[in-house]
This record gives sequence, structure tokens and C-alpha cells, in this order.
Amino acid sequence: MNKKVGNILKYGGSVILAAVLLYLAFRKVNWTDFWAALKACRWEFVLLSCVFGFFGFILRSLRWREVLLPIDPTTKTLTCFNGVNIGYAVNMVLPRVGEVLRCTYITAHSKKVKDPQTGEEKHLASFDKALGTAVLERSVDVFMLFGLLVVFLLFTWDKYGGFFAEKIFGAASGRFTLGKVGIILLVIIAAAASAWTVFRFAGRWQPLRVVKDFCKGLWQGFISCLKMKRGWWFVLLTIMLWICYWMMSATILWAVQGIDTSTVSSGLASAVETVRSLNMIDALFLMLAGALSSIVPVPGGFGAFHFIVAGAVSYVYGLPFEFGIIFATLSHESQELNQLIWGGISFVIEQFRKD
Repeated sequence: MNKKVGNILKYGGSVILAAVLLYLAFRKVNWTDFWAALKACRWEFVLLSCVFGFFGFILRSLRWREVLLPIDPTTKTLTCFNGVNIGYAVNMVLPRVGEVLRCTYITAHSKKVKDPQTGEEKHLASFDKALGTAVLERSVDVFMLFGLLVVFLLFTWDKYGGFFAEKIFGAASGRFTLGKVGIILLVIIAAAASAWTVFRFAGRWQPLRVVKDFCKGLWQGFISCLKMKRGWWFVLLTIMLWICYWMMSATILWAVQGIDTSTVSSGLASAVETVRSLNMIDALFLMLAGALSSIVPVPGGFGAFHFIVAGAVSYVYGLPFEFGIIFATLSHESQELNQLIWGGISFVIEQFRKD
């Protein structure tokens, strides 16, 4: 019961946070101008953004398969593709749960072999190992995000550095007090002590042995990258994946640059004229700003993405916050719909698969 209450509070808190951020983002929107701008944008570029999003699903599936193959050489591309899509769809409602679900899905489709010690049949890609590969994959993306951000700011600090320093990192650092830092240190010490206890006394108590075996499998999945036969392919897939993310941002930028100014208010028309001078570097900036919103634990990034991206547009380019909301809405909702569609398609495919 306590666990259920904890989950309800956790996910309920995420939904409330998303609702608050959505309210803050949309509270001053002029809905007449908002809908007029959406109607007047270049929707063919929005569709192109969805195409790049679909390529992103494929690339992520292929990349995940590369780290799964050392664990289970029978892992199929379609299995990874469906797992990624279904996981994305679930994350729209329950943040982070999709990651657990896609690992469970991989395990269910993994080949079974007999354990030489116990004689029991076990999946090659057990849940703990599959989860380890998922953690590895996400860790690579976090490294890519902050690596790209550092390189980007080295060359563009004068124009974009203020936004990240003041609105992102400045706001985050303001939340850390001495008391909170102390709590974090206590949690780290407690975690280290717990890990030592598990590995020291695992041989004496069955529950601790189970925890130790799970941690061992998690670690084996995480370091599976060291056994990949095509490490270069993993790296190339990662680069292509982030190029897709960049193009998803660029295509939405092209969509708003193409807004027919004769059909919108003079204020929005002026904003469109300013936006038409933006280029691929600006698209990269907006992609990085939007990617940082994934740190906020809300379902599907709702609210967090809109608030951060609209703030970036307003802060850096001096445009109305409302115009940033138009860009953020086109960017976010098009990809959420994309994930929902392909998640549904993958779910239907699974109902007819026989392997």
C-alpha cells in the first residue's frame, strides 16, 4: 500500500508540475493570434520535422540493438524499434516508466537458455541487463547534450551564454542551499554504505543475494558497450541521431519563418520578420534549450519544454514570449503526436507477431 501511495504521489506531483508550467507558459497567450499563426505557418516543414523524428526512432533502435547484441545475439531490430516506440508513448503519461517498460519488453522477446548451475531457463537479456543497456544509452545522450552545449557555448557565448548562465544554470544553482547539499551528501554516503552491506553480506542472506545479482546484471548491461563488435557504428548512429534532433528544430524554425504575415497581427508579423534572419546555429541553440527541459520530471515534457524554449526565444531574440510559445507548441506537439502514432503502430504490430 505504501508503495502504491508513493507512486501516486510521485506521478501526481509530476502532473501537477506540468500543469503549473503549462499555465505559466500559456497564461498570457492571445489565442486569436496563436491560432492565426498556427494556421499561417508552413505545415510541410512541420511534417518534415516528423519525418526526422521517425528517423530518430529508427536510429535509436539500431543503436540500442548494438549494446544488446553482446548480451543476446538474437535481438531483432523490429523488437528494439517497437520497444523504443512503446516506451516513448508510455513516457507521455508516466515519466521514466517507459524506460522500464521497454526493458521488460526486450526481456520478454529474449532467447531463453538453461542456467548451467540451477538448470532453470533464463532469458539472455534479463531485465537487469536490459535496464543496464538503457541506462548506458541514456548516459551517452546526457554526455552528448552537455558536450555539445560546452562546445556550442565556447564559440557563441556572447550571444547565447547569458540565457544559459542566468535562466538555466543560474536558476538551478539558486535552488541549492547548504542544507540541501548536506542532504545530498548524506544520501550518497547512505547509498555507498548500502552497496557495501549488500556485497559484504550477500552470501549470508537470500534477499541481499538477490539485490547483488540484480546490481551485477545491471552493471553487465551497462558495460556491454565494451563488447560491441562495431563500436564505430554505435558512435555514427549517435551522431546521426543528434543531427536528426537538430533538423527537427531547424524544420520548425523554417515553418514559423514561412508564416504568411498578411494573415496575422502586426505584432506577430514583426516577430516573423525578425525570425526570418535566424539560421542553423539558432536552430541548434533552440534544440539545446529544449533538450535541457528533459531534466524536469514531467509527463512528456509538457510545460517544461514550452516554458524553457519560449523563454529562450524571448531572452535571446527579444521577441514576445507568445511567439516563443508558438514555436514551442509546433515543435513539441508535432513530436508528441509522432510518438503517439508510432507507439500505437508498434503496439498493433506486437499483437500479430508470432516470434
